[in-house]
Amino acid sequence: MSEVPPSEAIKILFVDDEPDLVPLIRQKFRSQVRSGEVALVFASDGVEALEHLQEDSDIEVVVTDINMPRMDGLTLLGELSDLGRRTRAVVVTAYGDMENIRTAMNKGAFDFLTKPIDMDDLQITLAQAREAVERDREADRVRRTITRYLSDKIARAVLADPSATGSSEKREVSVLMSDISGFSQLAERLEPERVVELLNVYLGAMTEVVDDHEGAIDEFIGDAVLVIFGAPLEMDDHATRATACAVAMQTRMGAVNDELRSRGLPALEMTAAVNSGEVVVGTIGSEKRAKYGVVGSAVNLTARIQTLAVPGEVLISDPTYQAAGGESGPLKLEGTRRVSLKGFAEPIAIHSVERVEGEHGGAVPHDEDALAPLDDPLPFDLAVLDGKEITNADHAGEVVALSQTGARARIGTDIDARTDVRLTFALESGPATLYAKVLDVVDSGDGNCEAHLRFSSVPPAATEAFARILS
Repeated sequence: MSEVPPSEAIKILFVDDEPDLVPLIRQKFRSQVRSGEVALVFASDGVEALEHLQEDSDIEVVVTDINMPRMDGLTLLGELSDLGRRTRAVVVTAYGDMENIRTAMNKGAFDFLTKPIDMDDLQITLAQAREAVERDREADRVRRTITRYLSDKIARAVLADPSATGSSEKREVSVLMSDISGFSQLAERLEPERVVELLNVYLGAMTEVVDDHEGAIDEFIGDAVLVIFGAPLEMDDHATRATACAVAMQTRMGAVNDELRSRGLPALEMTAAVNSGEVVVGTIGSEKRAKYGVVGSAVNLTARIQTLAVPGEVLISDPTYQAAGGESGPLKLEGTRRVSLKGFAEPIAIHSVERVEGEHGGAVPHDEDALAPLDDPLPFDLAVLDGKEITNADHAGEVVALSQTGARARIGTDIDARTDVRLTFALESGPATLYAKVLDVVDSGDGNCEAHLRFSSVPPAATEAFARILS
């Protein structure tokens, strides 16, 4: 029999073959039951108690007599251990029965009481058991929170040493940031529930890759993922691990897109960047709301570098390359360029990764289509973007070679490599707006240039039109 108020109550199972105990306990705990602090369950022996425990996972405290028919209290304690639950057990035995008390405590009993039961002692003992249960609940909440953002290995280490996340400190880390190319335009074309479905497939797969490389997900920012390597647990090889993780994320995109297509969702492309440097890591926020996070210029630079990446690419900073051993290390490069970034007085070197060798080895997939020359150039209007803003008026241009992933175009203005641009085409089906990044530029010397473009967002109408042109 049971009396069960709201779910936040501490549920206590009383096990005793004395029928007079039931009304006595009900009377003693009546006010606590009514207020929702306590829920009561009763059993007349160990067998009935075990049935309750197997059927009701909310029972957190057991008060049991030792001498009972069918199954005694000591046997019940052994069965509790086999259930694998943190149930707090209080045994009731005769005064001076030290042998049974020792046996019960060795079997994991939380405390003991002697007969006849003093109700005040029972209240005190159960209050202590309640505190222990609350500590267990809080530990479970912390564990669930930590394991949502950290790999199992890191979570176990943090739970074993809570000080790893409890204070703020400066730390050398590597920061990885990834982002879905053209996600804003994609989200505008899909129903909200389909956007969520798409993100869950993508982020679920990326989380698995991060866990495999023992990174710590700092946060999801819409479709972007921010990952830390080297905190909360220190890593000597954080730069290599972070870069290898980014490469593995790009590799995993093939399987992600297979899953998306099977659900009738569009395929995705991703950009990724890694930067290494000193940051402040620790608990950030207020008493009401806080999170373990990372702040510092190294994080900001990672975000800046990530915006320079083209779909399918992994870019790393020179500090990351050097931290991984430079030319003699496991990171092998496809190319290096110097770029000017806001907030930096001098141009900085960024490297495009070809592969990672060694234990965490892998190569960046290359699936860009070959450009097909066009007999009839395809005209467009081009606008240069700075973030989400258009920085100047449209310029005329024409595509002279095309694929489904990019183009070579003549443009009526000078333009820098790694610039984001918006292209507007007048197709037979109507106007279509694409977004692209400039890979490289050949200056013709007359104010015009020829640029290699990598598309980052292509609407379905343009995809269909390009397919007809290429066929």
